[in-house]
Amino acid sequence: MEITRAIVIAVAVAVGLVVYRRIMGAPESGGSARAEREARALGLLPASRQNTMLAAPDPELERALVAVSARGDWEPAARLMAATRERRDWSRRSRYAVALGEVAAEGDGMWLEAWEAALPQDPDAAVVRASSTVSLAWLLRGGAWAKDTSAERFAGFFEVLPRSRGEIARAAELCPEDPTPYVIEIYTALGLNYPHKKMHRIWQEITDRAPHHPRAHRSALQYWCAKWHGSEELAVRFARVAAESAPPGALLRTLPLLAWWEHHDDKAKARDYRAPELVALVDAALADVAAARPDHPDLPSARHLLAFFLTRQGRFEAALEQFRLVDGYVGAFPWGSYADPAAVYCHWRDKAVRGAGGR
Repeated sequence: MEITRAIVIAVAVAVGLVVYRRIMGAPESGGSARAEREARALGLLPASRQNTMLAAPDPELERALVAVSARGDWEPAARLMAATRERRDWSRRSRYAVALGEVAAEGDGMWLEAWEAALPQDPDAAVVRASSTVSLAWLLRGGAWAKDTSAERFAGFFEVLPRSRGEIARAAELCPEDPTPYVIEIYTALGLNYPHKKMHRIWQEITDRAPHHPRAHRSALQYWCAKWHGSEELAVRFARVAAESAPPGALLRTLPLLAWWEHHDDKAKARDYRAPELVALVDAALADVAAARPDHPDLPSARHLLAFFLTRQGRFEAALEQFRLVDGYVGAFPWGSYADPAAVYCHWRDKAVRGAGGR
């Protein structure tokens, strides 16, 4: 498949496509008009007003995304990325690189080409380029299981994804202290079936630079899951070791919850969510969130996860407390695992509202 044709297909399938994850149907509503009224009375927003790209407000990122997508103006994005590098804010940098890369993959990407032409040795443009190529490849593949993915989609995927290896290497060379290129490479490793030994080498590059990087840990957990290149045992072990070795407030105590969800959610019953060991994992994550600094860039994502698990455990008031803090932005796990993230988010949020009695 020609690259130009691949890009056309990517644009066609971008709308409504979940990147990096299989698309799942939303659960049956189970809600009520009363719950919706109670949610609105609490100042909570309807599904139509939920931002499905971001996990929380980020005015600088939002302005940069609007500038590149609406006007082709790359300079706000360049300033944003440069600031993360200068501050060595690696968690925020990887989030911004992924967001900008997705926008470049879903559009014509001319703004990124203009950025590269103006600043050919810019490490920030280089890491966004690598992210964009990985995003484009996964957009081409689609979110379905392998058995449900067409040969044409796979052809586009395997034509584009290998390009990311050279781009990742270049981004790493231009900014040697930055873990972001290696974080991006985890999704190259998923798609190109890196063996465990090679994945361990990538992981060493990341942890040498940022030992408690939340996005890196969440991404690596996918590699170790049974659906990719590991097993439930390997994923649970990876999550447990990371959670136990991280300092309070690093937000890695959510990893065991993610590992559990990946291997149990599809077949779990309500009582499974209330198992004592799972309640203990939620309590540990709550303590981690309480210890995190208020401006931690991954704090909203942790709150989204807790809101879901707390609701499933019937701890409605605690869940509603988390929902209040993130409402309006649903670009986070687990909502992003579904075809209609806003609808799924409101389903569980309104359940928490009902359970808490509208308080």
